[in-house]
Amino acid sequence: MSKTEAIHYDGISKIFHWLTVILIFAAFVLGPGDFGRLVHANGDPGARLDIVWHETLGISIFALTFLRLLWVALRSGAPDHKLEPKLRLASRLMHIALWTLLFALPLTALLTLASEGQPLTLLGGLRITELPWIASAPVLGVADWGDIHSFLGDAIIWLAGIHAVAALYHHFVLKDGVFRSMLP
Repeated sequence: MSKTEAIHYDGISKIFHWLTVILIFAAFVLGPGDFGRLVHANGDPGARLDIVWHETLGISIFALTFLRLLWVALRSGAPDHKLEPKLRLASRLMHIALWTLLFALPLTALLTLASEGQPLTLLGGLRITELPWIASAPVLGVADWGDIHSFLGDAIIWLAGIHAVAALYHHFVLKDGVFRSMLP
């Protein structure tokens, strides 16, 4: 492995990372804050383009995250930045939190839809009216999944912001190459 390869992520990892950033931001911006009010007023959330985009982006993020995790398991390795133990621990905890949220957000969205009796509506008019493995989940009635999904959506944006600030700190203060290793 050459020195350049050892200090930079591979191209596929970079594409996965930046595509995830774009999709998360777009899904957050298009997040239907009034979904619950619309459902309780007997409206059809699937008739609203912002909701259709949000749900399509959410499923795309879930699929992308699964493929990204598969790639992480198959790739030859990632750069091993020499960080002091506290920074390495903070980095690992941040990455664990972000990966967890990347899977938890779509799952809580599906639980929200199932608990509200709403279909999953995707671009192109595809409507999935029932997800049997979700509709019969024993956890369906134990929480307001819409509130949890909303909270987790806010959390991922906050954590992604902190992650970005940490990358800038590495670049401008520590000057250790961490930020450059993920740049296209």
